[in-house]
Amino acid sequence: MNVSKENMLLYVVTDRTWLGSGRLHEQVEEILESGATFIQLREKNLDFDSFVAEGKEIRRITSKYKIPFVINDNIKVALAVGADGVHVGQKDLEAKKCRELIGEDKILGVSAQTKEQALLAEKNGADYIGVGAVFETSTKTDARPVSFETLKEICSSVSIPVIAIGGINEDNIVKLKGSNIDGVAVISAVFAARDKKRAVKSLLSLAKEVVL
Repeated sequence: MNVSKENMLLYVVTDRTWLGSGRLHEQVEEILESGATFIQLREKNLDFDSFVAEGKEIRRITSKYKIPFVINDNIKVALAVGADGVHVGQKDLEAKKCRELIGEDKILGVSAQTKEQALLAEKNGADYIGVGAVFETSTKTDARPVSFETLKEICSSVSIPVIAIGGINEDNIVKLKGSNIDGVAVISAVFAARDKKRAVKSLLSLAKEVVL
């Protein structure tokens, strides 16, 4: 599946921290109905079978909405689910090896904190780069901060789409204007929101202002 810059606009990463009595795939459908343009399933504590089962439910929904769907850091799950691809960090399997394992027709996203990391990821087959943390984040406490200048430098150095991630919400997203990013990735700004539909619509509108 090809990934376009339009797909990058509002990239939502799942988090079951605030799930409560709801079901994750139901929340994903609500988020997609509201305008999210990309979904990443991120699970750190599920066993393989549960991860695959959850992934298949979300795969069904993202196929219905024709929205790209990747799995965070688990190629076996991604292949079992039939996801559109995977997203890996600098501490995960290197991009070149990932590309070999998933093939040329799958999406490969790679996290980067420096221009050098981003250029290497592109060289090794990445389809897009995720840069962060651009703001302080509670979701990933070990995330190293990335300055606005570095974010801008990465955007101007690679030819593939770049999204910003880390602590982005409705109050600070406008600070990313002028960085030349292609979109934003959000987690708690959507999943911790009482009204997820409103949050998605608001963030999508703000993302358009930042990107366009």
